[in-house]
Amino acid sequence: MTASAKMFDLSGKIALVTGASRGIGESIARTLASHGAHVIVSSRKAADCERVADEIRKAGGKADVIACHIGELDAIKNLWAEIDAKLGRIDILVNNAAANPYFGPILDTDVTAFQKTIDVNIRGYFFMSVEASKRMAKQGGGAIVNVASVAGIVPGAFMGIYSVTKAAVISMTKAFAQELGAKKIRVNALLPGLTATKFAGALVQNDQIRKEAEKQISLHRVATPDEMAGAVLYLCSPAASYTTGLEMIVDGGMLIGSTV
Repeated sequence: MTASAKMFDLSGKIALVTGASRGIGESIARTLASHGAHVIVSSRKAADCERVADEIRKAGGKADVIACHIGELDAIKNLWAEIDAKLGRIDILVNNAAANPYFGPILDTDVTAFQKTIDVNIRGYFFMSVEASKRMAKQGGGAIVNVASVAGIVPGAFMGIYSVTKAAVISMTKAFAQELGAKKIRVNALLPGLTATKFAGALVQNDQIRKEAEKQISLHRVATPDEMAGAVLYLCSPAASYTTGLEMIVDGGMLIGSTV
């Protein structure tokens, strides 16, 4: 193995990816596995995760499935208990699962949508990171990547509460990075731009909205999930050994023209 290949080698590492049954999370899980990580594929539905894990195994990788709804604290507790029992360690956590149940005027946000978005995108990320960090500290280090969004910097149209939670994820990343550096735990954030996923369907599948959005993107196109996975690979790998507290913007140049 060449020196450059070793920089991205994750052999022997245990990686947990949430929201990994489709979209960006699925691409991240596949990419980490292809670079040697034993990946725990997680999302709310085990059956959807099994498809991804099975394809990773068929490609020669290692994968397990543990279903978890990170919006529920008991589910988080059970997830970590299962990881402790089955694998005994964790080296990489990618917080990718997210909720965006409401798309519309901010003044019409109802309390149910508000609470669900908060529970998953803030509380879920926070306590997943706490549990991972406790284990990483005992074993001598690790890496956490929080998938935030460019909406955390410039709020997306009709995505008020979602944008608020993603801004919180960016701040959370810095807070964890600041405190955990001494424990050799690196914490970084990926800020995707508009990406072709089911999650972003309200934007990507509407031709008028998509075309208007593409005009604001320097590369004049929507991203693919695989274009986010490479950035996460870097943040998880030895190549990023001196990188922590970073907001990695991968948006095709969308924010370049922003006034913020």
